[in-house]
Amino acid sequence: MAPLTPRLVVPVDVKKQPWEQKVPLHNRWHPDIPPVADVTEGELFRVEMVDWTGGQVRDDNSADDIKFLDLTITHYLSGPLRIVDSEGVPALPGDLLAVEICNLGPLPGDEWGYTAIFERENGGGFLTDHFPNARKAIWYFEGIYAYSPQIPGVRFPGLTHPGIVGTAPSVDLLNIWNEREKRLAETNPQSLKLCEIQEGTAEWHKMASEAARTIPGRENGGNCDIKNLSRGSKVYLPVFVEGANLSTGDMHFSQGDGEVSFCGAIEMSGFLELKCEIIRGGMKEYLTPVGPTPLHVNPIFEIGPVEPSFSEWLVFEGISVDESGKQHFLDASVAYKRAVLNAIEYLSRFGYSKEQVYLLLSCCPCEGRISGIVDSPNAVATLAIPTAIFDQDIKPKHSRGRPGPKLIRLPDLLSCSNSGQLSVTQDQSGTRAS
Repeated sequence: MAPLTPRLVVPVDVKKQPWEQKVPLHNRWHPDIPPVADVTEGELFRVEMVDWTGGQVRDDNSADDIKFLDLTITHYLSGPLRIVDSEGVPALPGDLLAVEICNLGPLPGDEWGYTAIFERENGGGFLTDHFPNARKAIWYFEGIYAYSPQIPGVRFPGLTHPGIVGTAPSVDLLNIWNEREKRLAETNPQSLKLCEIQEGTAEWHKMASEAARTIPGRENGGNCDIKNLSRGSKVYLPVFVEGANLSTGDMHFSQGDGEVSFCGAIEMSGFLELKCEIIRGGMKEYLTPVGPTPLHVNPIFEIGPVEPSFSEWLVFEGISVDESGKQHFLDASVAYKRAVLNAIEYLSRFGYSKEQVYLLLSCCPCEGRISGIVDSPNAVATLAIPTAIFDQDIKPKHSRGRPGPKLIRLPDLLSCSNSGQLSVTQDQSGTRAS
């Protein structure tokens, strides 16, 4: 007997605002956000998602929407979903929820996405000191491939995945998050921005004052941005509340390791087709707490068999010495930053602007690694870029009659027409998308 069509539990209409959707969406983590549907263990079901901004970004040649993006209302998530077994008994705190990704992709009729650099004063990014202004590239999909008019000469297969898959926190876990992140915000005000949902009823006001932003990954999974989490993958999520209250969103057509420009994947609307299994008592059996309480655990991810295949790579190294020459002690973030900067400097010799390369390294299937973390004082990080995504040879070569390498430059690679230019912020004041 042929398998049944997946049951659609969360539909979305990309022509409508997030708050106009038939099934409510949410943009915070809180145990009191009510589930929108029940899903039975073993059932194949479909969840549709708006892009993470809820449609604030447009398919056009201006980055004004990025410059003025309202980050206080992101990410928009589909769910929560209450997971029950075949007898109707819900997942319970202490269980492990296995979530299998059976299928996924862009929503039909909405096959496009975007990659962006946030303005320094509105989000910034990994290299915001080098790239302080808003930029945007639009990507169009041809089956498994993506191309961008703003970054010509590049085409690559996407490894589509959800940036966010997570369960709801318990009250105790939410309190742990709020306390530790409050201390961080007090000691380092630039480290994160904490915002509240707009006031409403007394119940919603209570949730708004307690609810956690969806920006970081945490013990419940959340915004982990694991680019290989595609078809055939499984996520083993700890259950902290009755029913698990599973939510997902932030669909990516493709992403480079680190998503370095912050809005750095190819962001899109999309769908997931999932199956869930409840592993009773699985938290204690499979997850070892690393911290002061049994709640200090992290999910396990099982990567599926589907991913692009590349045979040739250029690998760029970085060490924990920053751009000023200052030595840092085994700092992997500084090392990875240097690896990305080295790659940007190199690829900008081939006709690309540095902004174009920064965007490309955020969303193409490049591989980031911590190659060394014990040989003090330098951590070593690497960034590997598949050469096949370019329509020109980007490897160093000896020029005929010259003893050393000469990088091949194609000055006419970028078009001078509007379609070949990187989307830039207009000089005049823009209006915020509503």
